[in-house]
Amino acid sequence: MGRSRYKIHEKHYPYFLTSTIVGGLPLFMNPFITKIVLDALCYLQNENRVKLYGYVIMPNHMHLIAEDESISEKSRAFKSFTGRTIIDYLLSNNSKVLLNELKSKKLKNHRDSEYQVWQEGLHPKKIFSTKMMQQKMDYIHFNPVKAGFLKVLFIGGFLLPLIMRVEMV
Repeated sequence: MGRSRYKIHEKHYPYFLTSTIVGGLPLFMNPFITKIVLDALCYLQNENRVKLYGYVIMPNHMHLIAEDESISEKSRAFKSFTGRTIIDYLLSNNSKVLLNELKSKKLKNHRDSEYQVWQEGLHPKKIFSTKMMQQKMDYIHFNPVKAGFLKVLFIGGFLLPLIMRVEMV
């Protein structure tokens, strides 16, 4: 977790985690960058055996509920890998504007890289009850609705999300 004041103390619980792009840049409006994160989440789940209960990827941040004995270390590796891969993608596509933004938002203590993609920390919240798990899952499901990316219909007692708009950067 690095210098974050938020810590994961009890490793046998699921945690609600939030990761945000530096400067609030909407990098995830680019489907290729979003795919980097989705592929890395699949790797976490399939190869690292992290239990993922749910996630949402918004334009400039993501939330997930995950459980693993080494969730701090695996989340740090996830952010490091996806950060490097996103930078490589932006460099290969000559995305100078975004690269300049990521460079200008970089913290001075990040000496090993010219750019910084993720803000430090995960802001973990331990999920200690079924009620809290339901509340966090509802938050994940309705985050895109609240932001106006989805509209929800109730049909036969079921929620059906409908995509309202997709914008490309």
